Amino acid sequence: MKILFTGASSFTGFWFIRELASQGHAVIAILRKAPEEYPDDVRRVRARLLKDSAKRIETCTFGDERFMALLDEGGWDVLCHHAADVTNYKSPDFNVTAAVENNTRNLSAVLGKLKTSGCRRVVVTGSVFENDEGAGSGGLNAFSPYGLSKALTWQMFRYYSDRAGIGLGKFVIPNPFGPYEEPRFTAYLMKNWFAGKCAAVNTPVYVRDNIHVSLLAKCYGQFLAVTPQSGISKMGPCGYVESQGAFTLRLASEMRKRLGLACEVELKQQTDFSEPHMRINTDIPAIAEWDETASWDEFARYYSSILKSGGN
Repeated sequence: MKILFTGASSFTGFWFIRELASQGHAVIAILRKAPEEYPDDVRRVRARLLKDSAKRIETCTFGDERFMALLDEGGWDVLCHHAADVTNYKSPDFNVTAAVENNTRNLSAVLGKLKTSGCRRVVVTGSVFENDEGAGSGGLNAFSPYGLSKALTWQMFRYYSDRAGIGLGKFVIPNPFGPYEEPRFTAYLMKNWFAGKCAAVNTPVYVRDNIHVSLLAKCYGQFLAVTPQSGISKMGPCGYVESQGAFTLRLASEMRKRLGLACEVELKQQTDFSEPHMRINTDIPAIAEWDETASWDEFARYYSSILKSGGN
C-alpha cells in the first residue's frame, strides 16, 4: 500500500512506520520540521532514522498548502492521521479549540481530495485517556483538556468521513513504552537504576495499561490491513494491565536479569488520587510473531547504550 502518515516524528509514529515498512508498504512520512530543528534529542534521532523506513516530507502539516498538494499526487491507499497538537499538553490551560483546529485543518477538503483520487480509508490515532474510551473507573471522562481535544478530533473525522463515504478506523493507544520513548515513567525508572538509585513510585495503586511499543506497532499494522473502505472500525490493544506498582516490579525483574543492576523500587503510600483509579484498553492482541523476550532484550540494550556512559 501507499500510505500517507502524519505525526511521523512521535515515539509511536516512528515505530508504526518502521512496522509498516517492514511489511512492504511504501510510507510517506510527514514531518512538521526538518530533523535538526526539533528541540529535543530523542525526537531528532527518530526523525533522522525515519529515512531508513520512509520517504520524509519535511516542514509540512496536516491540511496546509503543501499537504494538499501531496494529496493531488494521487495513488494513496490510506491516510494515517497520527499527528496531534500537543503544545503544553499537560497543562490544565491546554487550548482545546486551537488543538482541534490544527488537528482537523481543511478536513472536508482533505477527504474530498482523497476520495477523488480513489482513496477510501483513513485511520486516526486515539488515546485511552480520551473520554468514552477503554474501560475503567471515573465514568470514562477525559483525563485532561488534551484528552478532550483528541476526542473532539475523532468526532470531526467521524462526521466528515461519513459525509465523504470513506471508511474510518480508530486505533486507540494506552501507555506505550520502549526504545526511543520520551523521558516519562519508564525512562525515569531506568535512569535511576543505571545511576544506582532506588526508584520511587508515587502512584503505585493506579491500574494502567502499559504496552511494549513493538507489540503496539504490530497491532497497528494488523489493524491497517483489515480497516474496511466503509463504515467505522476500532481497535484498542492492551498490554500489561496491572497496577503501576506491579508493572514497576515487572520491569525491575526483567532488567535485573539482563543488566545485572539492583533495580531497587520503593512503592510509596499513594496520596494523589486526582486521576481515575483504572483506565485500560480491552482488545487482547493476537500477534503470533511478537517475541516478548526479544522485546525486553531490546529495551535493555537501548537504555544500556544511552545511559551506561552517563547520558540522559
